[in-house]
Amino acid sequence: MSELGVLLALHDSAASFAPSGDPGDLGFWSSSREPSGTPQPRVPWHANDCVSNSMKRSVLSILTVSGLLLLAGCGVSKPGARSYALKATDIQGLGRILVDGAGYSLYVYLPDNQGPSRCVSVCAEAWPPLVLPGGVQNAIAGPGVDAALVGTTRRSNGSLQVTYNRWPLYLYIDDGRGQVNGQGEGMGAWYALSTSGAVDRQPVASSNS
Repeated sequence: MSELGVLLALHDSAASFAPSGDPGDLGFWSSSREPSGTPQPRVPWHANDCVSNSMKRSVLSILTVSGLLLLAGCGVSKPGARSYALKATDIQGLGRILVDGAGYSLYVYLPDNQGPSRCVSVCAEAWPPLVLPGGVQNAIAGPGVDAALVGTTRRSNGSLQVTYNRWPLYLYIDDGRGQVNGQGEGMGAWYALSTSGAVDRQPVASSNS
């Protein structure tokens, strides 16, 4: 269903909460009951109509916000926020390295040796591969990134992993934006990648860990 279709469906759902329009049959909008079950006097139609419209607007607002959150969860985002875009950033002690579109550092796994990924299963849980979403064939080279070095490799599960200078790229689950906590991890198997395409084996300044 399209984004417009979702929002129209939410509007119809909110409209269903409105009273039927018959002053003699206002349903739960027009009467209330004490815990003992004793009916209370009906609210006059004009007052009840005001209350119902107010409640209808509230329900519509809630459903609209929920719908927007749902659309966001389905991957509707601004082009600049796409995680598979490659960007460049400066890290103290490392120089200019690659990060993804959200600003998280990207790493190479030396055993890959610029070939197919060897990080699968448990390894890929700690070091998530940077993969393209379904239907997308190419990553995006941002400012400072050499588009000629950007490529892809097919993983064992069929997904396309982004590469740079033939190195499959990975994230690290213990990183925050701008951090390079994975540098030198795995007994020296994981390193950040310079925008030149060279593996950056320099230690990271303590301020970035």
